[in-house]
Amino acid sequence: MQYLERRECEYDQKISIDFYKEGDPLKPAVMGVLVFVSTPDPIGNKYYLGPAPLQNMARQIATANGSTGYNRDYLFSMEKALASISHEDDSIIELANKVRKVLNRTKETKITGANASLKSHAHYVFLL
Repeated sequence: MQYLERRECEYDQKISIDFYKEGDPLKPAVMGVLVFVSTPDPIGNKYYLGPAPLQNMARQIATANGSTGYNRDYLFSMEKALASISHEDDSIIELANKVRKVLNRTKETKITGANASLKSHAHYVFLL
């Protein structure tokens, strides 16, 4: 639980909800599920992007990191985990692919001075 608290430290609300299975809205499958919620409060959540075009979300996820790692790694792991249980989510797949494109462009276009290449120290994760 300490790891989860540290990883989700930028979320400004923590709530407990009941989780229901699809098609059974009367009986909770799991009660008291802990959910971290991000609100637009600029003091409580200084990194909240808010509603934004997919490209902006991809740019932020591609470059953001926290005390437990890169945001992109979390997204790619979620995409892979969903696929492993045959629950592919089109919006997650689309976002992950946009993030990969941002990472590829960033890697290809880093130049300085007289077109000298920069060495990237970023870790890139690609799912096959």
